[in-house]
Amino acid sequence: MEETILFYHSVLGFTPTLKSPEYSIVERDGQTIHLQKAASEEVMKCVRGHTEIYIEVSEIHVLWQHVETFKNRYRIRDLVDREYGMTEFHIEDPNGCLVFVGEPTSRQADANFFELNTTLFFQILASCRPRPVVSRIGHGL
Repeated sequence: MEETILFYHSVLGFTPTLKSPEYSIVERDGQTIHLQKAASEEVMKCVRGHTEIYIEVSEIHVLWQHVETFKNRYRIRDLVDREYGMTEFHIEDPNGCLVFVGEPTSRQADANFFELNTTLFFQILASCRPRPVVSRIGHGL
C-alpha cells in the first residue's frame, strides 16, 4: 500500500487523506481514488493489467513535464492529442493499473468534436428511422 500511495503522491500529485495497510484514499483537486489491498496475490494476478482509471485534470502540460521525468521507472505513453478531443498521457501504476490522465484539448477542439458527433448522431438516427407501420384490420376474423 505504501508504494501505491507514494506513486499517486509523488508522480501524479495526489495527497493521502486516509492511510492504512488495508485501505487508503488519495485526493487531488476534489477527485479521490480509493485504494484497497487485494485479498491475496492470486487476486492481484487476476486484476494486474486488467484495471484502468481515467483522471481528468487541468493544466495537463504542467503535470506532464513532471510525470515524464519518471519514464525510466514506469511504463508511460507520451502526451498526445486524441481524436475525441482530449489531450492525455497514460501511465501504469506499481500494481499494473493503467491510469489515463487527460484534459479537453481546447474549446475549439471540443466544438469540432461536438459537431462531428452531432453529424454522426444524425447519420445514425437517419439510418435507424422506423418503418411506417401499416395497420390492417380484418373483417370477420
